[in-house]
Amino acid sequence: MAADEHEITVKPEVLLMEDLMTLIDDGTLRVPRFQRPFVWRPQQILDLFDSIERGYPIGSLLFWETREDYTTFESIGGIEPPKHPEPGAPVSYVLDGHQRLSALYGTLRRPRSLGSSSEQRDWMWWPYRVLGEVDDGLNRYRHWKSSLPPPNHYLPLRSVLRTMEFLSFSRALIDDPPEGADPDRLIREAEVVAQRIRSYRIPVVRLVGGDLTNAVEVFSRVNSTGQVMRPTDMVSALTYRKGEGPTLAERLDAMVEQVADTGFGEVSSDALFRAVLAVAGEDNVQEARWEVLARRIQEGLADSAEAAEEALIRAVVFLRDTVGVPLARLIPYDAQLMLLVTFFHECPEPSTSQLQELTRWFWVTSWSGFFAGANTTQIKQAIQQIRRFAWYDGSITPKDVRAQPFPNRFDLRSARVRAFIIWELGEFPDRLAADGTEIKGVDALAHEATSAYRHVVRKRGLSATSSPANRIIMTTEPGVSVKRTLLGLSSGVRGRVLSGHGIPEEAMDLLAAGDDEGFIKSRRDFLAERERVFMARFGLVATLGEGETDIDTE
Repeated sequence: MAADEHEITVKPEVLLMEDLMTLIDDGTLRVPRFQRPFVWRPQQILDLFDSIERGYPIGSLLFWETREDYTTFESIGGIEPPKHPEPGAPVSYVLDGHQRLSALYGTLRRPRSLGSSSEQRDWMWWPYRVLGEVDDGLNRYRHWKSSLPPPNHYLPLRSVLRTMEFLSFSRALIDDPPEGADPDRLIREAEVVAQRIRSYRIPVVRLVGGDLTNAVEVFSRVNSTGQVMRPTDMVSALTYRKGEGPTLAERLDAMVEQVADTGFGEVSSDALFRAVLAVAGEDNVQEARWEVLARRIQEGLADSAEAAEEALIRAVVFLRDTVGVPLARLIPYDAQLMLLVTFFHECPEPSTSQLQELTRWFWVTSWSGFFAGANTTQIKQAIQQIRRFAWYDGSITPKDVRAQPFPNRFDLRSARVRAFIIWELGEFPDRLAADGTEIKGVDALAHEATSAYRHVVRKRGLSATSSPANRIIMTTEPGVSVKRTLLGLSSGVRGRVLSGHGIPEEAMDLLAAGDDEGFIKSRRDFLAERERVFMARFGLVATLGEGETDIDTE
C-alpha cells in the first residue's frame, strides 16, 4: 500500500438544507453501523428547528469520504433513502452529527405514506410550527399527538422544502383561517419560517481519504473549525472491528434502554461512556488522547462495559430509592452519574454510613453547582476521591460551599433548576386537580418534560413570570388557564389543592386581588424558605435572594 493512501484531506464547506437532504437522497451520505442509533427525544427535534429558525448555530457535521465499504443503517430518521450508491463509488460516512441529521431528514423528507398517529414513534416525526403565536422567547414548534388533522395554522415542516405542498397549505389556510386571525399575515409568517429553514447554512467538515482510524485521529488532532467530535462516537469508531460483536456505541445504547425500561427514563450516554472508562481504570475521562485510549482499552472493553452495566443499575436504584430522583433527565450533572457508577463498581454493597454520605454529597454538589464547568483535573480528582471513598469510607462532600440562590428562571437545562424540581416533587408529593382527583407529577413530567410545569400567570413585560415560582403541574379544562382554575377552586378542595402545589394562602390572596407579581414573589419566598430548611439537613447554607439561572447543559 502506498504511503499516501493514508493521507487525508480536510475540506470545510457549507451546505444549504436542500443540498444536505439531496446527499442523503442520492445515497452518497450514509450513517455507519458503529454510530449509535437515533435516540433523541421528541422535544429535541422541536428545539433543533427552533434554533434553525432563530439563526442559532447547531454545530458542524463531520463526514468521512472514502471508497471503503462499511455496513450502514438502512434508514435515516425512519426513512430509507430512495437511492443507493454504485458499487465502488465514493461514499461519505457520518462520523459526527447523526442525531441532528436524522432529525432533519426524518422531518423534512417525511413521505405522506408514513402517516401520523397517536403513537410517539409516528407523531414525533411530524413537528409543526404554530403560526400566529407571540414570540415571547418560548419554542413555537409543536408535535400534534392526535391521529386527527391539526389546526390549519399549524405549518407542517415536511412542506417547507416542497413548493406544491406549501402552496396547498397556504390555500387551505386562506379558505379556513382560525377564528379572528388574518390569513394573509399567517401566510407571510409561514413564508418567513420556510425561507429561514431553506436558507439555513450548515457547516460541514469533510475528511477525504485514508482509513477510519486515520480519519478519527486526524480530526481529533487537527480541528480548525471548532467542531468537537463526541468522544463516545470517536472511541466507538476506533474500537470498531468488522464482523465482531457489538460496538461501544451499541453497548451504551443497550444500557440506556435497559434503564429506560424501568421507567427511570434515558440516562446520559456520555456519562455512561465516561463511566466505562473509569471502570476500566482510567482517570482522565474528559480530554484523553482518544486514539491512544482506544488501543489501551480494546481488549478489556467488553469486561469494562459489562461491569459498568451492573454498577449502573445499582446507581439508578440509589438515585431513585434513596435520594428521590424520579427521572434520569433530572440528574443535575452527568459527572454525578459517572461518579456513582464508579463508586458502585468499586463498592457493590455500601454501608449505611456510605449511603448517607453519598446522599449528602449528591445534594450539596447539586445545590452548589459544584460540577458546573468542572475541568479535566477536577473530574480526575473526583474519580480518585470517589474510589478512595468506596475503599475506605470517610467523606467526599465538598466543604466551604454555599447553595446557589433561588433561580430566577425556569429552564430544565439548568442543574440548579433540576435540583429544585427533584426537591419540589418530593416536598409536595400529594397534588390534586381542581376536582380533587390526584395528579401524578412524575408521570406528567416524564411525558411532557418542560411543558408539564405550566405558567400560573402569563403577562408580557413582567419579568417575574419566568420564575419557577410561577410554574405548577396542574391539569385544567380545555381552554381554561391555570390562573383561572386556581381562582375558581371550591372551598371543599381549595386548602388541599394549594398545599399540595406549594402555594401559600397569602400568595393566593394576592392572586385573587390581581397582584400577579405579588403572587409570584410570595410563593417564591415560601419555596425558597422550604428549600433552605431542607438544605440545612445536609449542613448546607443557602445564598439568600434570587440568582441568575445558569445553563449547565444544552
